[in-house]
Amino acid sequence: MEAHYYNVEVNWDTERKGVMCSPELNRDAGSCIEVATPPDFPKGMPGIWSPEHLFTAAVSSCLMTTFLSIAENSKLAFIAFSCKSKGKLEQVDGKFMMSEIILEPTITITDEKDRERAERILQKSEAACLISNSVKSKITMLSIIKVK
Repeated sequence: MEAHYYNVEVNWDTERKGVMCSPELNRDAGSCIEVATPPDFPKGMPGIWSPEHLFTAAVSSCLMTTFLSIAENSKLAFIAFSCKSKGKLEQVDGKFMMSEIILEPTITITDEKDRERAERILQKSEAACLISNSVKSKITMLSIIKVK
């Protein structure tokens, strides 16, 4: 497979805030997002996406898209997917790093007989997630399978 490239451009706006866009996405008001230093740091700004949020979101959304692909290929009948995620920022060896991402996916299936298969597909998805495989943070997954 050939290498793929994903382009992102960030431009400083004011204080500790900028705007992030991608030339590959529509440049309407909804495709660019504000990014800022999180409020945990000096001069951080609450209520705006931070690099730490985006890092956590990248792992979580990759789990979802990988799950959707594997579930489709496996013909798993499910009616809902959601995933809460939490990124842990801490100092390790004198440097700040995102040391762990905790993923809490919830899959809702229609038949109890699919519970084990849904769990296996989630495990495969976590193992195959290219973002998880690209970071050195510990990835912890605590899954829930519901039957409706």
